[in-house]
Amino acid sequence: MKNKLKIATVVTGHFTTPPPKGIVYAPMDVAVDVSEGLVKRGHSVDFYAPEGSKANVTRMINCGLKPLNQDGGHPILKLPNVGGAEQNKIFNLWDQYLLAQMFKEAEKGNYDILHIHPVDRALPLALSHSKVPVVYTLHDPICPWRAEIFKIFASPNQFYVSISDSQRLPAPHLNYISTVYNGVRLDEFPFSDKHDDHLLFVGRLHPEKGVAEAVQAALKADERLIIVGPPVTGEYWDTKVKPFIGDKIEYVGYVPREELFKYYQKAKAVLVPIMWEEPFGLIMTEAMACGAPIVAFRRGSVPEIIEDGRNGFIVNNVDEMAEAIKKVDTISRKECRRTVEEKFAIEKMVDGYEAAFEKIITSFKK
Repeated sequence: MKNKLKIATVVTGHFTTPPPKGIVYAPMDVAVDVSEGLVKRGHSVDFYAPEGSKANVTRMINCGLKPLNQDGGHPILKLPNVGGAEQNKIFNLWDQYLLAQMFKEAEKGNYDILHIHPVDRALPLALSHSKVPVVYTLHDPICPWRAEIFKIFASPNQFYVSISDSQRLPAPHLNYISTVYNGVRLDEFPFSDKHDDHLLFVGRLHPEKGVAEAVQAALKADERLIIVGPPVTGEYWDTKVKPFIGDKIEYVGYVPREELFKYYQKAKAVLVPIMWEEPFGLIMTEAMACGAPIVAFRRGSVPEIIEDGRNGFIVNNVDEMAEAIKKVDTISRKECRRTVEEKFAIEKMVDGYEAAFEKIITSFKK
């Protein structure tokens, strides 16, 4: 890249970078990996985050802001009657404070590009500060009301990075600059060519993640299934999952992210029967990095990640999943790893963002 850029980025103001123990937040991983990768390539990156944050970037800028949800942070969340709705309002204020400080510096000409992850909270600021290009990474699905808000607050200095092509479908009108797939930290998900004789499900035990469908597919295929995910209560769990736990279906509970690779390595395949249009399935790429083939429903980004017959199988329902499970031994675990190395490594993600930023810099007119 010809231009060495001055970049500012922000993810959240209400907890530190990296997040406190027990919090998994994919946008944070993306922001840190991209920022650190760009710094290694000679760019300057200022990372706006609350006190106590750390990353290998040019500068960590906290603006005197204390984080909310960890020991030593601001005690406001411990006050009486601070429930979920109130917490979200407080989170918004913390995020908006960091954003305002970042835009103030941008107005002085200190940055070439602002890379922002809390999209909705930044839109009005970006609209009123039109001299600097703003790049948003879209991490969530684009529902109709969000698409309309993006349209209302659109301006020539705002650009969007989607994390899959399928994510764009509800809002094709946005000013997309690129699709950049989320990267996998390959050293944290080591490859194994050996595995045990069981299937694996990893994720929230929620209807949209399809854990009930994974259970039924495993039972139909007469295979053992291990379920990994934070514990839940409620009718869905009590009627769709819990009654089947036994010899064939094992629930191990929450597993820290740094320990997940051990489960991926031992699985003969990972089941991903998602019931929604998931923008990007990080579980699929992390599992493949460890060598595990994927059997997934044809929803969201699945067809962009899984090559049917190469690194797994794409199916449409539980019956097809049960049949595909019988063929997972035909998939090369080395090919699964190769897919991630070629398409979803951190370096590939940094390449994508660097190219997007270069494209903006060469075309944007202040």
